[in-house]
Amino acid sequence: MASVELGVRANGSQVSLLLLIVVFIGAVLGVERSVLPLLATSEFGIVSATVTISFLVAFGFAKAVANFIAGDLASRIGRRRILLVAWAFGIPVPLLLMWAPAWSWIVFANLLLGINQGLAWSTTQIMKMDLVGPRRRGLVLGWNECAGYLAVAGAALGAGYLAAAYGPRPIPYLVALGAALLGFGVTLAGARDTESHVELERALVAARRSNATDLPSDRVQFGDKRWARRPLWAANQAGLVNNLKEGVAWGLLPIYFASHGLDLRQIGWLTAMYPAVWGVVQLGTGPLSDRFGRRSLIVGGLLLQALGLVGFATVHGFAQWAVAGVILGVGTAAAYPTLIAQVGDLVGPESRAGAVGRYRLWRDLGYVVGGLVAGLLADSLGFRATFWIIALLLITSGTIARGLLPAPVRAVSFSRSPSRVAATHSRG
Repeated sequence: MASVELGVRANGSQVSLLLLIVVFIGAVLGVERSVLPLLATSEFGIVSATVTISFLVAFGFAKAVANFIAGDLASRIGRRRILLVAWAFGIPVPLLLMWAPAWSWIVFANLLLGINQGLAWSTTQIMKMDLVGPRRRGLVLGWNECAGYLAVAGAALGAGYLAAAYGPRPIPYLVALGAALLGFGVTLAGARDTESHVELERALVAARRSNATDLPSDRVQFGDKRWARRPLWAANQAGLVNNLKEGVAWGLLPIYFASHGLDLRQIGWLTAMYPAVWGVVQLGTGPLSDRFGRRSLIVGGLLLQALGLVGFATVHGFAQWAVAGVILGVGTAAAYPTLIAQVGDLVGPESRAGAVGRYRLWRDLGYVVGGLVAGLLADSLGFRATFWIIALLLITSGTIARGLLPAPVRAVSFSRSPSRVAATHSRG
């Protein structure tokens, strides 16, 4: 353990490699966002929004379960092995999407994709939190989500152009296939387990607890499961509702845009703009949450997402929808990495993998709930009414988070030596 250090600089090569892996994870996902919902009508003759979004329900259910399993298995068999298993599930996905003869094959491919994304994304987040320690947790999670969602945006935009030039299948899915193969290769060649870093932080936490009288009283509760129960529930419900809106953003918006006469290139730009803004803005929201606290960013992010959906419901045209997409992206960027960092704050290092896995289970069940709710609402009430209803759910979730999440307190940081523990009096 003597040679192991926590921090961004001390672990820069592994943090950078994990960011590259996240780019490949995001690229596999991004191809679907602009192209897949349109296949239902163009190639399979499906007109029901509920049936169309069935792929998203399958994806969300599999990803939620995989998130939960990843958190548990990461502590049992190691992070690197989980990543390799994730790519084994991801590589067949683009092949199935290229040649699926029926919509049921598309749904099955998204079950595999959900397992891939749940295992891979959860594990890379856990590994980065292991490597850098508590002071820079928000920072590296912001980097993680930025890299991943810029890749989602780039792949979505590229797939839209490829679909316009060569048709929706099979050419766009070659991007996803290449990303999956590269992700497996990089993981196999360069990723290392982070168990030694977990052991180091565990030792630092034990030392801090033994000197608890020297620390601010509001931080002595660190790792107290009874104290953390209500805030963890608040974070979990906020994560679920945050992803519930993806039933609209991923499942309905491409169909909504097409119904108003937009072509594949325009749809590609609009579906790429939201994750691109989401990705870039997270470079700022992650470290901001370290400095000023998590709660205000989480609550504000949920409210901004509601405003973005109201924009889609009330304005019309490419430029106006682009503005709504930017607002939606900023709101998601404020809440998304901050919620995971908040969960990491509320538990000790020995419980982190499990707590993150449980949070991501609830968060990605939002895909399931959102897919079902958005599809049923769109079929019965129409697109605009659906946008309004999901916006109200986001406002309600933000109100709950405001009431139950902890107010900003002083963050605790550790020195690099396991024999010393220091409290840094910064807000957060």
